[in-house]
Amino acid sequence: MSECCSIKPEADESLAVCPECGQKGQPVLRMTVEHLLNEQALARLREGEFFFCRTPDCEVVYFSNDTGQVFTKQDVRVRVGRKEAEPPIPVCYCFDYTRERIFEEIRSTGQSSALPYITAKVKAGECSCEIKNPSGRCCLGDVKKTVQEGLASLQAQPEQAADSV
Repeated sequence: MSECCSIKPEADESLAVCPECGQKGQPVLRMTVEHLLNEQALARLREGEFFFCRTPDCEVVYFSNDTGQVFTKQDVRVRVGRKEAEPPIPVCYCFDYTRERIFEEIRSTGQSSALPYITAKVKAGECSCEIKNPSGRCCLGDVKKTVQEGLASLQAQPEQAADSV
């Protein structure tokens, strides 16, 4: 059974600052980094404590201040959802949900089945967030936020249409 939704690696806080943007990174398992780096970047990977940079406009995805290593968006095999502005924007890497897919379902039906579906899969131990999600963490928080944004957008549309009349 996957324990992706409970990963809490221990980290030295002094090493957690992204060398590019200066923001605090999240500890990430080496296993995550190994699975998501492309071949060229993987060949450069050294032992060290790694962090995931969550800053949307920072090109850095993974960094290790104890080894001086930095891996950018170009070094990973997948699009990093929080760092993308153009579709497709991944939200759930295990079950292939994108922002666009969630928004389209909301536009079509007025709701999203993504959160209950993914929650059931996670509870069944069918997720692999620790090796598929660049953050190495469960996506449920990001999915919930995306669904809320989609619903808010849908609710704003009738108001916008009324304003333009």
